[in-house]
Amino acid sequence: MDDKLKDDNLRLVHLLRAVTVEFGLRQAEFAARNGMHSTDVRALICLLDAARAGEAATAGLLGARLGLNSAGTTAVIDRLERLGHLTRIRDAHDRRRVLLRVEPEAVRLGWEFFGPLIDGVVGVLDGFDAGERETVRRFLTGVLAATDTNTATTATATASSAPVAGDGRR
Repeated sequence: MDDKLKDDNLRLVHLLRAVTVEFGLRQAEFAARNGMHSTDVRALICLLDAARAGEAATAGLLGARLGLNSAGTTAVIDRLERLGHLTRIRDAHDRRRVLLRVEPEAVRLGWEFFGPLIDGVVGVLDGFDAGERETVRRFLTGVLAATDTNTATTATATASSAPVAGDGRR
């Protein structure tokens, strides 16, 4: 890859990073305004995404998506339930399974805060034709896949380099 192409690609990476930082700041502001932790906001987003995808939103799914252990997942669910943002309900098809449902009031709060931002992003997309939107979709899907791959690789590397009792590493 020549230097000009590499520099151009890095500018796009830095721009994407700036967007993710801005989204993160908005999530933190929303969390602070509503007495939540930033992980609580990520949990609500995960649950809303699962509902949109028609997936059963369980504690296991939430924990896996957030990278939390069982105790951490339970703490998030308990906090969101106490705040009235989440309800635990029995699965109608398997009464042994408990599903998580985001309450309408939490959705309303989210739209009240994030709606103008979402509308702004949709407005930007309105300026793109179908082919350009497909290119953006392909780019973002590829970035997401690269992130997932990097996360898995990092987790494997971290686990394989973790000190083993008696191996002398500290």
